[in-house]
Amino acid sequence: MPADAEPTQELLRRWHAGDPAALPALVEAHLPWLREHLERRVGAFLRRREEPEDYLQAAVLEFLRDGPRFQVRDGAQFRSLLARVVENTLRDRNDWYRAKRRDLGRDAPLPSESVLALDPALATSATPSRDAARGELREWVRLGLELLDAEDRRLVVAREFEDRSFVDLGEEFGMTANAVRMRWVRAVARLADIMRSLRSGDVPEAPGT
Repeated sequence: MPADAEPTQELLRRWHAGDPAALPALVEAHLPWLREHLERRVGAFLRRREEPEDYLQAAVLEFLRDGPRFQVRDGAQFRSLLARVVENTLRDRNDWYRAKRRDLGRDAPLPSESVLALDPALATSATPSRDAARGELREWVRLGLELLDAEDRRLVVAREFEDRSFVDLGEEFGMTANAVRMRWVRAVARLADIMRSLRSGDVPEAPGT
């Protein structure tokens, strides 16, 4: 990939500071690599349903446009994170088309009783500042989900966003309800650790990287 006109870290800083030119520059710098990566990963099943560019739009542009103000160490770490987003987007689309489950859309709220809410006050307050805090938290949760182990991510999404029971999930995962509950607790704890790292400016390495 060509050398960045500006370091990725600086482009992210400018984008988060409100510079409208920074996002197109950031995407342009990494787009050839992203297209090549997605072409390798998207299979025939998904190609028959959407164009690769559509998956790229959902995986990257929406993620960068709507995500929280995260920072990275360098371009390589940024591409590693985006590769994870691409992988999860393709997996979500595959699951949705095959099982017609609810898609993890950008506008899907966290359930009011979700353990992912972290701050109980957010569930009961209706002030504009609390609404903004809920929206920010939702985006940090979604960013953290990208860095979970694939099976743990699937479990947290199914439990928190699809409101599925532990009995139902146990049948899908081939585990008892109690065993899947324990795995869910560990996955949520790991997600909380990831979110703390992200909010302090550190992007943890994703599993398998």
